[in-house]
Amino acid sequence: MPYVAPEVLKGKPYTYAADIYSFGMIMCVMATGKQPFDDCAHDEVLVLNICNGIRPEINEKIAPKCYIDLMKRCWNPNPVNRPNSLEIKEMIELFCNSLDQKFKKKEQQHYKIEEQFKETQDNRKENLSSIKISQLPSHKQAIYTSRLLNPFTKSLPKHDDNINNNTVEITDFTN
Repeated sequence: MPYVAPEVLKGKPYTYAADIYSFGMIMCVMATGKQPFDDCAHDEVLVLNICNGIRPEINEKIAPKCYIDLMKRCWNPNPVNRPNSLEIKEMIELFCNSLDQKFKKKEQQHYKIEEQFKETQDNRKENLSSIKISQLPSHKQAIYTSRLLNPFTKSLPKHDDNINNNTVEITDFTN
């Protein structure tokens, strides 16, 4: 569920832009070593939070600003404002060229990016080494396998781009 774009959760069809949102979540895993939203249940509340713009928190000490900026662009709530795959490819090439000591055509932007990666490298290594590879999600209802999302999205107004926390209705069926 954390990898599904908000517009898809609202009932809109999958698009390339929805894939870009998912790629942004993969970038988050690569930066932090943790699954997105591993500390909460993957339920209706998370769906509503995602639709309201809640995204995983990223410690700026463990990931370069340029990387975080690209990742956040991938998470833009408006699919039109997300980068396309060509832009992402160009940014990743820029990151790689900035870090490649053999790359001969470095410009000022390459040096700035290289510095950002160097500044966060030790913190990133320390963070990743503290996370066990086999670490399970910290919340017992954080589920990262394929499943139908209908039970979690059926109460959302379809195609509503103005969802906010005031739209939640809780019904107690225990009485």
